Amino acid sequence: MHLHTRAPGESGRRPRRMRLAGLVTAVCVGAWVAAGLAQSRNAFGVPSADQPTPASDIEAARGSRAQGWLAQGRSEVVARHGMVATSDPLAAEAGLEILRNGGNAIDAAVAAGAVLDVTSQNDTGIGGDLFALVWSARDKKLYALNSAGWAPAGWTREFFTDQLGVERVPSSGVNAATVPGAISGYDALLTRFGTLTFKETFERAARTAEEGWGQAERRHRDLAGAADRLRGDEDSVDAFLPGGEVPALYDIIRNPGLGKALRLLQEEGRTAFYRGAIADAIVAKVQANEGVMTLDDLASFESEWIEPVSTTYHGYDVFQLPPPGQGFAALEMLNILEVCVPTLGMNLADLGPLDPMYWHLMVEAKKLAYSDLHAYNGDPKFSDVPVDELLSKAYAATLCDRIDPAVASTPSLKGGLDGGTIYLTTADRWGNMVSLIHSVFSVYGSAATVAPYGFVLHNRASAFSLDPASPNVVAPRKRPFHTIIAGFVMQNGEPLMTFGNMGGSVQPETHVQHMVNLIDHGMNVQMTTDAARFTHSQDRNVLSLETALFDAVGAALGAKGHEVRAVDGGAVGGYQGILFTRDPTLPAPTFDPRSVTEDLPVNGIYRGGSDHRKDGQAVGW
Repeated sequence: MHLHTRAPGESGRRPRRMRLAGLVTAVCVGAWVAAGLAQSRNAFGVPSADQPTPASDIEAARGSRAQGWLAQGRSEVVARHGMVATSDPLAAEAGLEILRNGGNAIDAAVAAGAVLDVTSQNDTGIGGDLFALVWSARDKKLYALNSAGWAPAGWTREFFTDQLGVERVPSSGVNAATVPGAISGYDALLTRFGTLTFKETFERAARTAEEGWGQAERRHRDLAGAADRLRGDEDSVDAFLPGGEVPALYDIIRNPGLGKALRLLQEEGRTAFYRGAIADAIVAKVQANEGVMTLDDLASFESEWIEPVSTTYHGYDVFQLPPPGQGFAALEMLNILEVCVPTLGMNLADLGPLDPMYWHLMVEAKKLAYSDLHAYNGDPKFSDVPVDELLSKAYAATLCDRIDPAVASTPSLKGGLDGGTIYLTTADRWGNMVSLIHSVFSVYGSAATVAPYGFVLHNRASAFSLDPASPNVVAPRKRPFHTIIAGFVMQNGEPLMTFGNMGGSVQPETHVQHMVNLIDHGMNVQMTTDAARFTHSQDRNVLSLETALFDAVGAALGAKGHEVRAVDGGAVGGYQGILFTRDPTLPAPTFDPRSVTEDLPVNGIYRGGSDHRKDGQAVGW
């Protein structure tokens, strides 16, 4: 250490020049301190008690890209060996991990879905339902899976009206839940097309539940919005609201009970859920809260392999799942646009998505298709749903005179269902492709949690009607109207694209918007989701446009009689998509992942897109 000492007779006062320098330094330091206090108290976006979501109040101009459509949020992901697109990065990476380790697209879809069942119970979970479209490269065929659970055998109209004393099927609590079908659906997918089991495909999900994950913005918002509903169920509080409070943004979340359920499923397969300890816990939960679901309701349930429904749109074959899903409304809407827009002397490609007439025609076609949806949709085992007639071009032609280019119409039949969902899609190096949708319906489903296993039951039963004249009236072992749909596109008998758009009633109308974007306008698989969308309420006849679209065409559509409002991206759901382009110079792949392990890419290119409105991503290798 160096010590400074004064010489004898030396004054202890500093020279004036030094004193002035010290004063300047003090002033500068004070200014720096003041400047520091003026900086954000939420540096790096860290939340605080007075600002739990710091980014929401920041005003800034958005940057733009340097190539392509400058408003596009990110580039497509391009890969040859395989691809996964989901609404959660952890789920997408779980699926990619399976692909890299030799699993196929079906294995990857289950692994990705299982992680979403952990991180995204605002949208989905093992207490939900599941549908899928699967392109089998081995069979060169598209398969459809319906894994929607049925009503308990004790559910009659009188059970609700007389025993429960309600005028409609509840949207919360155990009597909002039919038998959960998702685990049966996972099992059906792996049994028929997979190469792995629950042991491998659930491993990442189980570890995530046990070790914990970070709570991102959208999940934090959904949990805060559902907190009051969850507080009505003690088991939900234990699972999702530690100490009765909503965990802060970016907190580490754990669900050891769900981890325990996943470990049981790894050991015992679907039996644990439909006949074993988890089944016992479900029935105990239901029957302790005025429900009548029995062990036999669970044990007797099986998923169904069914035939998809389809139509053509400008030379492309578009496939959807049949009733009780609402996919046929998307196909009918495409037919109306293909047949009626030229009849009216117009062309969607020429009009383009900044022309008010373009959006007017889209919305009017939507109203017609959704009116038929609400008139006819139901479980085809109980109701006659005239799908073939509704999806004929001739039928579409009979609707054209109901579109007035100058005036907005009132829907002939009202209806509509909200709901949260996850959509995911996968593709592998052998050419298999999966389009999968999976949901607990409303945010946190029924808000009734099955202890000690940490998962909510869905509330799909709230889509049943108590009107005896409705095709969707509740009945024993019947499946309710389902909003969740998965899309698939083919051309000349070859697979082209998987796509889907989570978000309750918005799904058919958004499926159509993507198809028109891609086919009529030539958008790429990322741009279609970065473009603004509309959603129309069939119940209230209100047209919602994302803000930039509202600014561009809202006034003109209002002049046609539409009741128009501006909304943010939360109103239009979330999209994922994978496009396959075959290399014409190479033969189609012939590998069967059940018997070979060659690390060779598919003979072409996968291109993936993922919605910026959600938290996920497309990933490939």
